Amino acid sequence: MTGHGAGVPTATLHDAVIPLSFLLGRWAGEGEGSYPTIEAFGYGEEITVSHVGKPFLAYAQRTWSLDDGRPLHAETGYWRCASPTQVELVVAHPTGLVELSEGPLTATSLVMSSRTVAGTGSAKDVTAVVRRITVEDRRLDYELDMAAVGVPLTNHLRAVLRRVAAPPG
Repeated sequence: MTGHGAGVPTATLHDAVIPLSFLLGRWAGEGEGSYPTIEAFGYGEEITVSHVGKPFLAYAQRTWSLDDGRPLHAETGYWRCASPTQVELVVAHPTGLVELSEGPLTATSLVMSSRTVAGTGSAKDVTAVVRRITVEDRRLDYELDMAAVGVPLTNHLRAVLRRVAAPPG
């Protein structure tokens, strides 16, 4: 660890997550959501991916309505590498869901498919999630498909985010 800023230590990126280093930083932008059971909507989004020198990256996401700024969704979790080309994602949703996904990493593109989506007794029934993420330069594009409440896997979200803060260090 070396010092950074006002006495705040920074850690060296763990070798195991170097293949995911393109995700590090703070990303912000806008997206569109739809699903057969809801009305289409626009949203703002911020994602932060950081590390503490351990073999995982920390992930935090939040969205808000473009209409009135009210919070819409948030999730938090961890990115891990099972190998340099195989990635795992562990995500907790405040709606009572936990998502365990994995998939291939090709350069700066990921396709993550859920192995397990589990929910509390009051959570909506979500049975599958697929996330497609591509990073090019300072732009992160993603799409999220979901199977839920009796609807088969279908597109739910798509967004374009820009890196607004580089990772520290």
